[in-house]
Amino acid sequence: MFEYKVSVATGHHQLFAGTINSIYVTLVGTERSSDKTLLDKSFFDRFGEELLQEYTFDIHVKEDLGDIIQVKLESERYVCNYQWYCRCIKVNTPFGICLEFPCYQWITDEKEVVLRRGTALLPQDETDFCKDQRCAELESRQKTFRWSCLPSVFPMSIDADSTNLPQDVQFETDKTVSFKQNVCMAIENRSLNKFLSMFQSWEDIADFQKIYLIFRKTERDWTDHVMEDWKTDKMFGYQFLNGCNPVMIKKCENIPGNFPVTQEMVNGFLERGLTLQEELKAGNIYIADYEILEGVPANTKDSKTHQYLAAPICLLYKNTFNHIVPIAIQLSQTPGEESPIFLPNDDQYDWMLAKMWVKSSDFNVHQIVTHLLRTHLITEVFAIAMFRTLSSVHPVYKLLTPHVHYTIAINTLAREELIGDDGIFDKACSIDSNGIKQVVQKAMGRLTYKSMWFPEDIKARGMDSQEDIPNYYYRDDGLKVWDAVKRFVSDVVEVYYKNDENVKKDDEIQAFVLEVSSQGLKNCGDHDFPKTLESREQLTQYLTVIIFTASAQHAAVNFGQFDWYAWIPNSPSTMRKEPPRKKGQVNMKYIMDSLPDRHRSCWILGTVWILTQLQKNELFLGMYPDNHFTEQPVKNALETFRKNLGEVTKFINNRNDELKLPYKYLSPDRIPNSVSI
Repeated sequence: MFEYKVSVATGHHQLFAGTINSIYVTLVGTERSSDKTLLDKSFFDRFGEELLQEYTFDIHVKEDLGDIIQVKLESERYVCNYQWYCRCIKVNTPFGICLEFPCYQWITDEKEVVLRRGTALLPQDETDFCKDQRCAELESRQKTFRWSCLPSVFPMSIDADSTNLPQDVQFETDKTVSFKQNVCMAIENRSLNKFLSMFQSWEDIADFQKIYLIFRKTERDWTDHVMEDWKTDKMFGYQFLNGCNPVMIKKCENIPGNFPVTQEMVNGFLERGLTLQEELKAGNIYIADYEILEGVPANTKDSKTHQYLAAPICLLYKNTFNHIVPIAIQLSQTPGEESPIFLPNDDQYDWMLAKMWVKSSDFNVHQIVTHLLRTHLITEVFAIAMFRTLSSVHPVYKLLTPHVHYTIAINTLAREELIGDDGIFDKACSIDSNGIKQVVQKAMGRLTYKSMWFPEDIKARGMDSQEDIPNYYYRDDGLKVWDAVKRFVSDVVEVYYKNDENVKKDDEIQAFVLEVSSQGLKNCGDHDFPKTLESREQLTQYLTVIIFTASAQHAAVNFGQFDWYAWIPNSPSTMRKEPPRKKGQVNMKYIMDSLPDRHRSCWILGTVWILTQLQKNELFLGMYPDNHFTEQPVKNALETFRKNLGEVTKFINNRNDELKLPYKYLSPDRIPNSVSI
């Protein structure tokens, strides 16, 4: 008799990962297979207090099975069908060899689940014995992960709603509970509910403190600086570099023809004694243009309250203190008598309101384009394509899995609760669900593959020089994280792809990039996302884009929302008065009647608070508790990755210690692995 010791690890850092179903195990070797063996039911305690459990069972066979290449799991329901989360199976052979069979998935029905050894394999390196099983796995996944067939201008999404998502991409119990607790805390426990029925204006700017102070974390919070300094030109300009939407600013080489700013207008604000043209040539003039909002209708979902939308242009100047400050604002794309150019020496209320309009437009572009489209929706495309084309033993599947965790689930929830009919945008923003489609459609036409390369985007906007534009922490920290991610990806790619030819011959990776390009992004029009990959360098770049977008880029544009949006006047989600068409006609009452009312303020404040809450068991960049990779070279690469990330974190912490406004969003110890909130 030969004795094989089988260790079964269940649980997934959450309750209800066990089962009372009957679980059978079969060992498949190169010589023969074991009999189907029923595991002891006492192991599968569905309601046990321990979230992670591991037990060992003995399987006896009369003859040597040969090299164990597969483990088959079968679930047989007991009265009702109870799902079970299996982390990993380990098999100790009679010959002293320990083999790992990673699972990390829910077993939800009575179908047979076949686990492969932890060793990652490219499809061209697959043994004949396992090729059919690999194809069957992908065929099954393609039936589960279907592209939505509904007409849409959005990137393609999953064909499911929150009630019927595939089990492996659903929120786990603890995350669902935590999310719902945060919602209750935001709306009820924090007393926002007493304001939600009030649609009237606040009486004074200071009244916004009534809801802001409800959420302030400490008696003296970091965000108090925003509340105190938001009216200053310095704080206004700083946010273009390090606020929620640090991707709109770009170097201005020529004043646009539809923005007739003259030397006479701005002469008093140029501190170096140079003309406007000389400042342009010197690289001291920057611009933020919200022309993507041109022609987009304002929110009409509330018939009782008119809401307005503008497409402003803002000219910015790097002064002698290296601060970015505004020097001219036009609130439309069409110049003329009814679209004046507002200047810092205008009446204080004219200038204050002009800046509010810019920040309101910035809020909406940030939410719809920078945040929703360019992190959430694009990552879902990568996730669905991954599930449909890459086998679980493919090294790229193993690499990407932690970085698409929960993304499909959070996007499904967002489509239902945030951007859908009667969602948060309909309730509280100047663009409703209909307008969102128009903005996304425009943005999709401008979504390029190269623009998702972080260093290239910085360079394309003329923002790459630290000497020209210092204190751009989004750029500085982002480049460090990008380099660390790219080095890690390159190390992993080189383990499995010995040359460029290996990439060309990898049918699954070629199917993956084609699926993204031709299916996931088919609504993008004539885009430049690759349909094939020809080299290890191209593959490394492609995977770096995915991981950086899902982790660092999302963190940079998501987790500052409460810091910058909690003080409502700093970035109004909507405006209830039309943009002023003449100067000298604005007073404080006009401003208060323009800003979000109490009802809309509460919805936005509660929402941005929820969206910036880290989970209790959050996994940050470089933290991979699920050991999908078993090969030592990859484990070594991961250790190097963690070391490099640690050095970046240390650098950022040391710098932040010297800053009044610390920039923390791209510190690796605060970057979740995936788009999950």
